[in-house]
Amino acid sequence: MPDLPDVPAAVRQQLDSLAQPRPMRRGSLSERFMRCGKAECACATDPDARHGPYYSLTRGAGGRTTSRLVSAEQAKLVRTQVDAGHQFRKQVEAFWGACEQWADAQLDTAQAASQPEAAKKGGSKKPSTRKSSTK
Repeated sequence: MPDLPDVPAAVRQQLDSLAQPRPMRRGSLSERFMRCGKAECACATDPDARHGPYYSLTRGAGGRTTSRLVSAEQAKLVRTQVDAGHQFRKQVEAFWGACEQWADAQLDTAQAASQPEAAKKGGSKKPSTRKSSTK
């Protein structure tokens, strides 16, 4: 990142953490045990006899939910990718927070610089009071 003297250190630090590429995913990974649907199978009556585990990667995209079954070996990798995606979202939120603090500081500095001395509290004269006319 080029040296930008006006960028606060907190913003630079957050940006550096965002610039670390890594495989990541949105969504969640769930583990399921299912019934097979055969009436004579033990899974039909005993919840502990259900088949599985089956791993499902689920994600919302374009207003729709998509799911993908993954193997147990793939589930380990997918879990780390989903965790990396959650961590990335936290880093993005922290970056937004640092940028908003920077923007607030600029706003406060600009507001303080634009106010003349008379505009400060108690700096203006009292308004004149109108005298009632004599009849």
